[in-house]
Amino acid sequence: MDPIALSRMQFAITTIYHFFFVPLTLGLSILVAIMQTVYVRTGKEIYKRMTKFWGKLFLINFAMGVVTGIVLEFQFGMNWSEYSRFVGDVFGAPLAIEALLAFFLESTFLGVWIFGWDKLSKKLHLTAIWLVAIGSSLSAYWILMANSFMHVPLGYALRNGRAEMVDFPALLTNPHALYQFPHSITAGMTTAAFFVLGISAYNLWKGKGEKELFKISFRWGAIYSLIGVILVGVIGHFQADYMHKVQPMKMAAAEGIWETEDPADFLFFAISDQDEQRNVVEFLRVPGLTSFLYNFRFSGEVEGIRELQQQFEEQYGPGDYIPPVNLIFWTFRIMVGAGFLLLFISLLSLYLVFKNKLDGIPRILQFLPFILFLPYVANSAGWLMTEVGRQPWIVYGLQLTEDAISPNLPAGTILFTLISFTLIYGILMVVDVYLLTKFGIRDVKGQDEPDLAAV
Repeated sequence: MDPIALSRMQFAITTIYHFFFVPLTLGLSILVAIMQTVYVRTGKEIYKRMTKFWGKLFLINFAMGVVTGIVLEFQFGMNWSEYSRFVGDVFGAPLAIEALLAFFLESTFLGVWIFGWDKLSKKLHLTAIWLVAIGSSLSAYWILMANSFMHVPLGYALRNGRAEMVDFPALLTNPHALYQFPHSITAGMTTAAFFVLGISAYNLWKGKGEKELFKISFRWGAIYSLIGVILVGVIGHFQADYMHKVQPMKMAAAEGIWETEDPADFLFFAISDQDEQRNVVEFLRVPGLTSFLYNFRFSGEVEGIRELQQQFEEQYGPGDYIPPVNLIFWTFRIMVGAGFLLLFISLLSLYLVFKNKLDGIPRILQFLPFILFLPYVANSAGWLMTEVGRQPWIVYGLQLTEDAISPNLPAGTILFTLISFTLIYGILMVVDVYLLTKFGIRDVKGQDEPDLAAV
């Protein structure tokens, strides 16, 4: 058993579990804040009930996100101590600010919001939920800033074998974070939108709860989904173009391009043999499309994996600098394919709204609850593509993953904790789904004052 492989698997599994909750927190906090804003402006009780209904589900998800995120920071010191020693001076700063500033802002005002109903003025209480939404977004930015240093290290100097921070503004304005942050926020909006759509569709189909509440929620989810899907796609395109410049190996793997091409074709289907460094299966090749996506013209060179491997060997010395090509190729297509499917469903949902089809409970509502999980597939695939595509670097161009692991770490210990975390997090996931199901499909008729603090 390889301690490096086990540690990577452990971190990946705990991160994926945690990342199930983060996008929904980001997107739903904003949507709940908008719902309450409309309630304060109009005074209509329907929007107050909407705010409380979706706020309760937000609270459940937020709590699970906190629980699953705690373990991740411990792993930096326990499994990846050499990494922490090397970049701790840089990496630790945004993590500390996230915990002390953004998370405390978010959690403190979430408590104020939960217990402040009818105790604070409407506008002051509204301010609390907006501060929760702002805190959630700030928390995401500080985390992504730390992660972006691993992809595009800036603002540091190498001293005594360590990376030390010398330019905090450079770290703060890392271009990678400036692409990754809006992409993550809009992915959260999309996740929350389809969460609302799925639950609203189920309740309308089954005739549960207050029909008007779920009709309005469905309408809001449809509009929110279209905004989210379009923005996440546009921002994702520009982020991919940026990654093509700063991490060309990752994008060459995502496109399955082994030899430099000009123009570069787009492959819908390919299976690579990494040992032979070639595609053994190719299907549906669109001439020049990859060049067009990067250059907005059907010409332009895209470097291949083989040439990039040679460049890396010349720059960094002998070694294998090729990430797992098949995994990156297919996670990229799963992410993009799920995005186009979500766009179609979003347009279909808007059609149902504008054609007033919700009253007749169309059969399509029976299938819409299942699309609730589609954004999670896209989010997980995107995260895997982003992080695995950086390999073999843990800090791109500075530290290899194999040099970052804690020395003398027994493989058996890692395997035990890997199995333990997987089982515990699996139980937490079951609990989360149970609670979301319990409170998401219950009959809310007459429940004008649901007790958020009881969750």
